Amino acid sequence: MEDAGQSGTADSRGPEKLPHTTLSIRWLLRQARESFGSHLVRLPAMADNQGTTDETPGILGSADRVEKPTDEMSTFEATSYFFHRAADRVKLRDEVREVLAGSYRELSVQVKARMDNGKVVVFHGYRIQHNGARGPYKGGVRFHPSVDLDEVRALAALMTWKNALIDVPFGGAKGGVQCDPASLSQGELQTIARRFTSMISYIIGVNRDIPAPDMGTNAQTMAWMMDAYGQQHGHTPGIVTGKPVELGGSPGRDQATGRGVVICAGEAAKRKGKSLDGASVVIQGYGNVGYWTAALAAEEGAKVVAVSDAAGGIYNRQGLDLGRVTKHYKDSQSLTEYTEADKISNDELLELECDILVPAAIQRVIDSKNASNINAKLIVEAANAPTTPAADNILGDRGITVVPDILANAGGVTVSYFEWVQNIQQFQWEQGQVNEELEKKMSEATAHVFARAEEDKTSLRDAAFDIAVQRVAQADELRGYV
Repeated sequence: MEDAGQSGTADSRGPEKLPHTTLSIRWLLRQARESFGSHLVRLPAMADNQGTTDETPGILGSADRVEKPTDEMSTFEATSYFFHRAADRVKLRDEVREVLAGSYRELSVQVKARMDNGKVVVFHGYRIQHNGARGPYKGGVRFHPSVDLDEVRALAALMTWKNALIDVPFGGAKGGVQCDPASLSQGELQTIARRFTSMISYIIGVNRDIPAPDMGTNAQTMAWMMDAYGQQHGHTPGIVTGKPVELGGSPGRDQATGRGVVICAGEAAKRKGKSLDGASVVIQGYGNVGYWTAALAAEEGAKVVAVSDAAGGIYNRQGLDLGRVTKHYKDSQSLTEYTEADKISNDELLELECDILVPAAIQRVIDSKNASNINAKLIVEAANAPTTPAADNILGDRGITVVPDILANAGGVTVSYFEWVQNIQQFQWEQGQVNEELEKKMSEATAHVFARAEEDKTSLRDAAFDIAVQRVAQADELRGYV
């Protein structure tokens, strides 16, 4: 894309004729844009000695503003839609809006790995840092076939808002490698994790950017990443969170996201005059988050009537025997072969009549096509971005309460913060303390969101975004970023 307002003579000059280093960089940026497009960071307009300016169109990792949401919006467009609505409501200054609408840094890397058969395969990896005004960047690393630049951008931005909303001293980041963990051996996964860590090592650090597990990764992945980083920088347990307790991980981290979901569900139910005790719960997804949500909800007296994995789900109106379901799932790696419940599809599961629906799998599962058929009284978003903006509007019109992802699934990053603190202090907490502090954080954040929604007569999602955007904008301004 051509720069607006540039003269032909200014564009034709080589870098050696430019008067200072900044303009030399600008010349290189112009040449790169001409060859590769305009996904480059925007630099402020600056006059050179000839009186010309460089006004780069667009900012890094930004999306055009959308007034009317559709299901066709990408994940990042949907996230940007919620942000711009919040920016309007809180009357964000234009320059602050521009900073928060895009990424601070985007890194795309080749992850070369030698497979067990001796062949070298190149995977695509990403680490995107959205905003660091409130502290070091923080966000997970996922291994999944769907990983791409748009998805990681969206998730990095959501981490910024999530960390601000739950009020932990982190900015937002996200990373991932486009691969299918189910088709890879443990040795291949270790090779990919170590190579990816090496490729992003110069932009991460205990006080710079701290990765964590996400979809397709786990405590073992974090152990490999910690070791790979440590080989270059010395023993650094605080470089990742969500690692094994034996290597400095926090007690309770594996169940933290699910526990946070259950805390939010209980708080939301209480504000609707209900209780988790006896409530019927449907959970899409039976990975780490889905499993712990089911187990901990059952401990509170809830009746989990349906769960699912990628292949489909199982349903029993009287409630599932989670002990038997979990044993079967661990043995067979499949829920659909479980014989003591009815088989259902994921689409059918989402439309089951229940008190609480917990989407705990992937993005965009509730859209305008099925939002009118949702039969839950309360939706608690354990997954990231499971509801499209178009569906969110339909659910709101129908009076269905939605506890948004940036609140509901913040338990994981909250306990990651506790783990980071423990690593810095070199002092491990007891699990009881971890759970107590998590409940305090989640309950306070939920109370703030409900109070803001009631005060402003908005949805919980709008209230959550408003709180988060204001906190990040204030940090940007206080630090002099804008």
